[in-house]
Amino acid sequence: MPLPDGPAPGDGAEPPAGRRRRSRGSGGAAPVRIVFLGGLGEIGRNCACIEVDGRILVLDIGIMFPDPDMPGVDLVLPDLTYLRDNAARVDGVILTHGHEDHTGGLAYLVRDFPVSVYGSELSLGLARGRVEEAGLGDQVTWVPVSDGERRRIGPCDVEFIPVTHSVPCAFAVAFHTPQGVILHSGDFKLDLHPVDGRRTDLGRMGELAGTSGVRLLLADSTNAEEPGFTPSESTVGTTLRRVFLERPGRRFVVTCFASHIHRVQQVADAARAGGRKVATLGRSMQRNVVLARRLGILDIPDDALVDIEDVDDLDPGQVCVISTGSQGEPMSALSRLATGENRFFRLRRDDVVVISAHPIPGNEWSVGRVIDNLHRLGVEVVHSGVEAVHVSGHARQGELSTLLSVTKPEYFIPVHGEYRHMANHVRLAASMGIDPERMLLCEDGDAVRLDGSGLRRDGDVPGGYLFVDGSAVGDMGHGVLHDRRVLAEEGVVMVVATVDLRRAEMVSKPQIVARGWAHHLDEEVLLDEAGTLVTATIDQALADGARDHETLNRVTRKALGRFVGTRTRQRPMIVPVIVTV
Repeated sequence: MPLPDGPAPGDGAEPPAGRRRRSRGSGGAAPVRIVFLGGLGEIGRNCACIEVDGRILVLDIGIMFPDPDMPGVDLVLPDLTYLRDNAARVDGVILTHGHEDHTGGLAYLVRDFPVSVYGSELSLGLARGRVEEAGLGDQVTWVPVSDGERRRIGPCDVEFIPVTHSVPCAFAVAFHTPQGVILHSGDFKLDLHPVDGRRTDLGRMGELAGTSGVRLLLADSTNAEEPGFTPSESTVGTTLRRVFLERPGRRFVVTCFASHIHRVQQVADAARAGGRKVATLGRSMQRNVVLARRLGILDIPDDALVDIEDVDDLDPGQVCVISTGSQGEPMSALSRLATGENRFFRLRRDDVVVISAHPIPGNEWSVGRVIDNLHRLGVEVVHSGVEAVHVSGHARQGELSTLLSVTKPEYFIPVHGEYRHMANHVRLAASMGIDPERMLLCEDGDAVRLDGSGLRRDGDVPGGYLFVDGSAVGDMGHGVLHDRRVLAEEGVVMVVATVDLRRAEMVSKPQIVARGWAHHLDEEVLLDEAGTLVTATIDQALADGARDHETLNRVTRKALGRFVGTRTRQRPMIVPVIVTV
């Protein structure tokens, strides 16, 4: 896939003489195959398979929020066909960290077969909730691992290297394979002043590069377009303290991702510094706070916590509510507060709402709508556009360059990001001296093979979207989504006609019902004209010898569709219902 105005990643062929580097893999050793099922070309659905000696290790299995052109879709999963077809070869699932774009699909995978899941205690705890809610807890064996641990899983050793991200206890993962070390960065940043003091272990990555070498690097591309370095998470705490101190006597509601335990810690610290009590709102926030406190990752004393139902009994200046809903989800706690529908308490005109998160791509409109509703209530809204109340958990170009410099990979594949992010990551790697012939720009469904001769493409597998619609999971298909978009954008016109086939005549005048089609003032006239047209069309079809539903439906749909299109320049869905007696 050539890149516009830049170096083109190679197809795995050996570079020209003079640029050839010593391969760190063994020509006689078993090859390694990597299959990408999600996360390459979008934000979310992260999932990859590492295959050694015919066995499969699954690295993350996440979900994605639906795009605006996916009406009625609740979640989007990786296509699980490849894993279902090869279930007997799966040795385990490895979670790099606890965000749902890396763990949320686990409950849907284990519907089909049991798995062992490896990750930090926090990552496993965050993932366990969805699995147990689905009643599938007995399908999973949870295996906690610790920082720096190296564990044999299937045919290769897997090493868990600490990295800093916007959720605690995140890992980069080094796969020690017959073809050398394959290093996956996970989601990471280089934070020199992390809230918990746990930094990205560049030293261990450099040690791998200096000893066995990094044969292939797979690295986070989310911020590959952004120059410089991502600010430290601790800077948010400084801003929050100032925001709180500048608004004494006012009640605060702060929303962030429920998994962002470091952000929750800093909100709680800022609140307590001002003599406030902390309450949690939203089921996932309440659950995650309990989990993180139990694991010793979150430090909020018992006497600093109050029940959400008791906040109205306290003075406004003594209250800080930490809530879910930073992405404007319709049924979230913040959305219900913004519409006055939350059953625990209502916002007042003097309250302050802090949105401590950026919208995930595709959620901008939802977040904007919530902010508008909050302003209508007279609430002051503080978000990242007016104060530095959020920083990213992903590395920018300076940090990505540092990772490339430290690891010195023989081959490179950018992962985790939209296509433009990965394309820019390839250009960045080229500027760091990595041979374009030793980089591949892949997408969902692509497979690559690493062996003694190098890295090359190795076919493809199903890599499309798997939609979750209510309790249904499956390939909804473009036809269903197209129909839903038509209904949402153009409306529907339904005609019901009763026909006596034996006498070849209509029993009564057809009934036509329209929704979302014509303007109210025009609708009655248009429907009368449409009824006359349908009657004439069916009478003519019967006179021509039509005696089956298919023919009568077809001629009715065609005639009514032509009439609607000519008169209104719209294309609503036409639904004929022919009842025969």
